[in-house]
Amino acid sequence: MTRTRVKICCISSADEAQLAVKAGADAIGLVGKMPSGPGQLTDTKIRDIARDVPPGVSCFMLTSETTATGVAEHLLRTGVSTVQLVQHMTLAETMSLDRVLLSTRRVQVIHVEDEGALDLVAKYEPHVHAFLLDSGRPNADTPELGGTGRTHDWALSRKIVEASSKPVFLAGGLNAENVGEAIAKVRPYGVDICSGVRTGGHLDPEKLERFMTAIRHADRHR
Repeated sequence: MTRTRVKICCISSADEAQLAVKAGADAIGLVGKMPSGPGQLTDTKIRDIARDVPPGVSCFMLTSETTATGVAEHLLRTGVSTVQLVQHMTLAETMSLDRVLLSTRRVQVIHVEDEGALDLVAKYEPHVHAFLLDSGRPNADTPELGGTGRTHDWALSRKIVEASSKPVFLAGGLNAENVGEAIAKVRPYGVDICSGVRTGGHLDPEKLERFMTAIRHADRHR
């Protein structure tokens, strides 16, 4: 049976991190400074939360930095081993990261707005370890880089999964009610969720359990 990996994003405290781990999360997301969106943490807070996460669970640090130096310095301040790049970088800066981040795993976000998203696979594939497909408007006056609570075109996401030789995570508006359909239509390596398992801005154990149960059910029929 194929097992869909699960990343719980927008973790805001050590208690939320432990709740996600106990529920069976494969990874947690710790959000750095962003132009908009939920869950933003200081670098010190990210470091403190990541320090207590067990070795078998990955810590993704979300950064909006767009230069190799900026990304490297952000990682140094937070001490995580996986970086989620939520904005696009020039080819020169991307290649600089190849030289700077020798031991850091890179996950490139692709905002699925239109067919142009498919072209980004070839651009980044040689330089990253995985992709994450999300809703958002990176070119808006106030960029939306994640945490929108909106779904996007899953048919297009499926094309990106099929085009990529690297693992692909699916994010954007997922919850316990639609994640099974999303897995069936997109067939991602993993799923990523923020607002869909929260109530009043806090991680909700009951919503989290329903989400994990829905994924296990979907995997049995995958």
